[in-house]
Amino acid sequence: MAIYLLALLIGIVAGLRAMTAPAAVSWAAHLGYLNLEGTWLAFLGYAWTPYILSLAAIGEMIADQLPSTPSRKMPGPFGARIVSGALCGAALGIPAGVWIGGLIAGAVGAVLGTLGGYLFRMRLAAAFGKDRPAALIEDAIAIIAAILIVRAV
Repeated sequence: MAIYLLALLIGIVAGLRAMTAPAAVSWAAHLGYLNLEGTWLAFLGYAWTPYILSLAAIGEMIADQLPSTPSRKMPGPFGARIVSGALCGAALGIPAGVWIGGLIAGAVGAVLGTLGGYLFRMRLAAAFGKDRPAALIEDAIAIIAAILIVRAV
């Protein structure tokens, strides 16, 4: 049951930052915390994958600060978050033999993280009177949560 909770939580992280969750899962696989060898997600543990995904995560956090960045609730970004959450949830579920359940929990978490993260950030930005501090807090939450989740697997 705990693995489903972890899959849901990593999905929530994907809802906050679509690339942070796969970067964390990839590092966990690469460092041996998460055994994905011989599975359809083994590529997450390959030598260069965590570096590539980490660069993508950093790029996403930078792009998130730009006024031209579309809302996470638009179909493209929303869909990317769901795919990211599902993929990460499946990866967490693979060692326990419940990758389909993990995939579903991750996708549900991504929906919750996308919508809940949007509301949280809007309220936080209103409290600060500007968006940048809210975005940085959201970044920090996503990074810390992702690290704690993959370490708990």
